[in-house]
Amino acid sequence: MDIIQYFKGVLRWWWLILLSAALAAGASYYASSKQPKVYQTTATLMVGQVTQQANPTGQEFYLIEQLAASYAQIARRQPVLQATIDSLGLKMPWQALKNRVYVSAIPRTQLLAISVQDTSPERAVAIADEIAYQLILQSPTSPENVDRSERTEFVQEQLDSLESRIRSSTAQLKELEAELDTALSARQIQSLQTEIASLESLITTWQANYTELLNFLEGGASPNYLTVIEPAQLPYQPISPKVMVNVLLAAVVGFTLALGAALLLEYLDDTIKSTDDLNAALNLTTLGSIPYIMGKAYKDKLAVAHTPFSPIAEAYRLVRTNIQFMAVDGDARTIMVTSSNLSEGKSTTAANLAIVMAQAELKTILIDADLRRPSVHKVFQLPNAQGLTDLLRSPQYEIGDQLKRTEFENLQVITSGPLPPNPSEMLGSQRMADLLQQLQEIADVVIFDTPPVLAVSDAAVLANRVDGVIFVIKAKQTRRKEAQEAHKRLQQGKTTVLGCVFNQASDKEGGYYYTYYAQTGNAAENTVRSKLRRLWRRLPLVRG
Repeated sequence: MDIIQYFKGVLRWWWLILLSAALAAGASYYASSKQPKVYQTTATLMVGQVTQQANPTGQEFYLIEQLAASYAQIARRQPVLQATIDSLGLKMPWQALKNRVYVSAIPRTQLLAISVQDTSPERAVAIADEIAYQLILQSPTSPENVDRSERTEFVQEQLDSLESRIRSSTAQLKELEAELDTALSARQIQSLQTEIASLESLITTWQANYTELLNFLEGGASPNYLTVIEPAQLPYQPISPKVMVNVLLAAVVGFTLALGAALLLEYLDDTIKSTDDLNAALNLTTLGSIPYIMGKAYKDKLAVAHTPFSPIAEAYRLVRTNIQFMAVDGDARTIMVTSSNLSEGKSTTAANLAIVMAQAELKTILIDADLRRPSVHKVFQLPNAQGLTDLLRSPQYEIGDQLKRTEFENLQVITSGPLPPNPSEMLGSQRMADLLQQLQEIADVVIFDTPPVLAVSDAAVLANRVDGVIFVIKAKQTRRKEAQEAHKRLQQGKTTVLGCVFNQASDKEGGYYYTYYAQTGNAAENTVRSKLRRLWRRLPLVRG
């Protein structure tokens, strides 16, 4: 398949692609607008007090990072979350709250971020702050920790005792230093100095103990020390649903899926959709493109008669004109109209072509040679008790006995007659050859409507005996391979294919011819009619 034609075919699905994108976007907008708005807020804690030390070590930072990761896991466990629910009076299981809480240690820092999502921004703030508070309570350095609380009482007593001793000893030290200044004897001076040194040593020891106990009481530089450095802030903009993002993503997905479907459909669809496809598939002349004919009844199909100056009628006249040009170097007085399969418009084409031939003042005979599913008599509303099968079965019947007049001047019809058991044999008989010669003696042009080529062998049998074959292709229905196979079967004999009629084509396939012929009206028709009549009358009556 030509890649350019392939992508041109894909473009004919543009409405499906755009519609799918629009529907996906609309559905996404509706669904997103119906979703509840979700707000998110974050409370930030600091693990330890390493940054407050003058000379922190890398080992201390590593330890803090590990503790922060551990606290991130603890924050989403049952004790912390259940305590949060109980404290705030929330009516939900802790597992449901867990799905709304996201805790993470910020890499390469001692910070811990507790994020909470909720449909209420105020509730989200309350939950985030409460989880931070409950997490602090779980730490060993929390003032409200039970074990630490008991030890704090003891430490506080020791601090009070040490503070009293340090104050008392400091006052005593000042008195000894004053007495040393007034001492006169060497023994007294030495005794005072020894006492002062001993007292200073005791004070230094007590101060060191006091500092350690005070650090324990206040948390000190413990790596387990947790503090809130940024409480949760009230969010004003929801984080979801992101309506515009969802709509754009849905539109892109819908567009992509529809484009993929169009590519697949076009790949699987090998029907002939345009005259370009037709020329590429069969390499035959396109005699004309016929638009869709409105109406379901058989009589409605005679568009040439009902609307003689419509684009459809002008299209059939163009087919007639092109047949004239194709026959300049040969004979085309007996013409067979066929198709590759059923329901492709061969009978409609044969009937309308016969009418435009008659309108050109050519004596025309239309013969229904479809001896399996005849329809010409239905189109012209004629009886079908007798017809072609009677002429083929018995030489006693004359052609004139089976000619049926129509409402159109210069046009007569031979219907199929009773359906025979052996249509192919009858169409290939010598009697059929004799009838063909007789028909050419009494008519300017004879048109045969035959069965489809691929359905039965009738068309191939008759094709070898007529001057030319018109191959009907139905737009977007006739498959490329089937048309090629039908053309191949026709070429196996001595068959002259005049060209193709592209049936039910779009208006653009007809091009400017439709408009031009419609505007020129009767004058153009009369000119073409005169030329056709003179040309056909010049063709020999006897066929070799």
